[in-house]
Amino acid sequence: MAKVSKADYYEVLSIERGASADEIKSAYRKAALKWHPDRNPENKGQAEEKFRECTEAYSVLSDSQKRAAYDRYGHAGVAGMGASGGFDASIFEGFQDIFGDFFGFEDLFSGGGRRGRGSGAQRGADLRYDMTLSFEDAVTGVSTKIKIPRQELCETCRGTGAKAGTGAEACEQCRGRGQLHFQQGFFTITRTCPACRGAGQVIRERCATCHGNGRLEKQRTIELRIPAGVDTDTRLRVPGEGEKGSPGAPAGDLYVVLQVKEHSFFERRGADLFATIPISYAQAALGTEISVPGIIGEERLRIPEGTQTSTTFRLKGKGMPDPHGGGKGDLYYSVRVMTPSKLSRQQRQLLMQLAETLPAENRPAERNSSFFEKVKDIFG
Repeated sequence: MAKVSKADYYEVLSIERGASADEIKSAYRKAALKWHPDRNPENKGQAEEKFRECTEAYSVLSDSQKRAAYDRYGHAGVAGMGASGGFDASIFEGFQDIFGDFFGFEDLFSGGGRRGRGSGAQRGADLRYDMTLSFEDAVTGVSTKIKIPRQELCETCRGTGAKAGTGAEACEQCRGRGQLHFQQGFFTITRTCPACRGAGQVIRERCATCHGNGRLEKQRTIELRIPAGVDTDTRLRVPGEGEKGSPGAPAGDLYVVLQVKEHSFFERRGADLFATIPISYAQAALGTEISVPGIIGEERLRIPEGTQTSTTFRLKGKGMPDPHGGGKGDLYYSVRVMTPSKLSRQQRQLLMQLAETLPAENRPAERNSSFFEKVKDIFG
């Protein structure tokens, strides 16, 4: 049986990947009106499916964080971020002409949307941690420890929020479902129960430790291994280190987003590094072998005879490592021939003698011109 894959969100809304927020909103309005089931009475089933598809696409692309994750990892990047449920309904404000006055339609998508504790265990929220890394640590990789504040289940009440020896009671208003349902057209509009706030249960006597919340904020120390070669915006996933879920549900994940500091000497372009090194006129003219800074220690670079300013040399495999194990980039050195700013009398005489031996087209135009004009004439 062929595997069915989800459609690309940008293709669903018929927009380019670099579309602006206004373009995304406009494209969604157009698609939603086109596929609204009330406008397609002859084929409501297909229209409803298309309508849900474009609404799901908009719920991801209109959220900058979800869009960034989708652009980088595709559908897998937003699988735990509410791509097909659990979205922020406020993003649909302004579409009253399409949805009416209701914004609690969590069950619009297949998958059921967000659920309260009364209708099933809820996975813990994902967390993000922004970390700044030195260039040197990015080269070699590093093991470190980070401290993460997160919500964890209260140990006193084990997450129930109820006082020891007591328990929660089913909410009378929603009858333990955590949600109230309303019918509007082909939609079943779902709103969180205001009495129990979606829990499906009410606590008469609260836990003194967590004050009935069932959770406490704690700071956890997590060991983190950063691979060699990471770059700015690299996103590391640490499974299960997000916030704890409700009893019986898995914890969320922790995403560490890296910012790598720039180097004072090297310019990074992906895995390749670029640098400019100065050499003297004599080294450029006669050729030499010099030591140059590398990303780890020094490297030897051979300068051939007659090297000109801006000549670029490549050291293969001496750049940044690939964090995914794909080898290393290259190291490029561009040379700049330095003209001396101060000369001794002997040096001046030697350069004058050199000028006399150069081809006629390279000689100074006037013998009584200054030294700097002669150098300019000689070296162009």
